[in-house]
Amino acid sequence: MTITLPVTLRDDATSVAKIRSEGNIPAVAYGPNNEPVSIFIEEKAFAKVRKEAGESTIVELTGLENKWEVLIKGMEFSPVRQEILHVDFYAVDLKKEMTTNVALEFIGEAPAEKANEGSVTKVLHEVEVTCMPADLPSHIDVDLTALVAVDSKIFVKDLEVGKGVTVTAEGEEPVVIISAARQEVVEEEVTEVDMDAIEVEQKGKDEAEEEKAE
Repeated sequence: MTITLPVTLRDDATSVAKIRSEGNIPAVAYGPNNEPVSIFIEEKAFAKVRKEAGESTIVELTGLENKWEVLIKGMEFSPVRQEILHVDFYAVDLKKEMTTNVALEFIGEAPAEKANEGSVTKVLHEVEVTCMPADLPSHIDVDLTALVAVDSKIFVKDLEVGKGVTVTAEGEEPVVIISAARQEVVEEEVTEVDMDAIEVEQKGKDEAEEEKAE
């Protein structure tokens, strides 16, 4: 299924502030075989596409003179409200292999963690892959049910990436591991002993014994 996103050519005479005030996001589309094009996108439409496609699924931009197949290359956020201020789209050549990062999606529950024997430590959250654009996965599943004991590991070589997709990372690089559960150390309550008080008490007993002896 093709994911499409309507875009509008941006007029340089229109200020960025006005574009944003109308619920749109300024953007640019570019690529090795394309001249950069200034556009803007409807904020709600982009949010929907971003949720569905992520940053590793090809999106078709509609509304331009020519067909653009792009990836969401980058986003600029406001430092306070974390609103998207600008988006970069990178055009891909559908006839050439490409290299990009694909997010890992962790599924299932690790038996070792469920049994409180250890905890899941995620070493990687994405991996770099090389493939034809048509074969690019939106994400790669990592099945945690394979982690049955402490020190269990899932390596890059264990990932199921699909036909035509090659992960560039070393196969022996760990993706996720089970770390031993931390043992809680119970500190015993230490009662402070007043040696001066004991010494005074013992001295009093000695004097009492001496008086009896007399």
